[in-house]
Amino acid sequence: MDDPVVGVVGDDVSDAVAEAGAEPLYEAPAAVFDANPTGVVATGATALSRLADAGHSGPVVPVDVPGVRSIPRKAVTDAVAALLDGRYETTSVPVLVAESPLGETRALFDVMLVASEPARISEYTIRSRGDRVATLRADGVVAATPSGSGSYARRAGGPVVAPELNVATVVPVAPFSTDAGHWVVPTDELTLTVERDETAVELLVDDRTVGEVKPGESVRLTDDQPLTVALVSASGGRFE
Repeated sequence: MDDPVVGVVGDDVSDAVAEAGAEPLYEAPAAVFDANPTGVVATGATALSRLADAGHSGPVVPVDVPGVRSIPRKAVTDAVAALLDGRYETTSVPVLVAESPLGETRALFDVMLVASEPARISEYTIRSRGDRVATLRADGVVAATPSGSGSYARRAGGPVVAPELNVATVVPVAPFSTDAGHWVVPTDELTLTVERDETAVELLVDDRTVGEVKPGESVRLTDDQPLTVALVSASGGRFE
């Protein structure tokens, strides 16, 4: 009988996967997704984000990923063994679809509109379920999932959100006004619009540069199929 296949994305931990009794498939996310493996090991935030963008739903064992319940690298072999034996639980990690004139992409951590040149202010409108939340002048605006709320959005002044909440934190980046607010809103029908710009405004999704969003154009965020994360004994806590 052939060994079960476990995908490997990010840093190559194939030896640890093989030691657990699985056949490692070290490929790009799309190829791993198409192979329909028993599970996937994703090392690092970029690898996990790329899996989500490829449409993979899980189960995934994240390794050293801030904001997601992950394991340390030294625990990969034991984690894969637990995965193969069914000795794991699961949790759902929200994924957002970002739709714009540039097309459609998925975000595991955050979506950002930001001026392409430093310290150049543009104007943005935030809408939630059709209602205007705010119009503000800033270098940019970021909408973060609970998984991404502890990263850039937190450094910009936003709160850290419990992972089980189906919300986004919306935070201005270097706002012109000193009393600019921060908001926690539902993730369905959240829209970020570029009202005007002093320089080109770029759309970034999980640090991937998607392209330029022009004045009058919007980025619409909606819920997508969540990513299923496998929880084993070495998995970190909800806020680690």
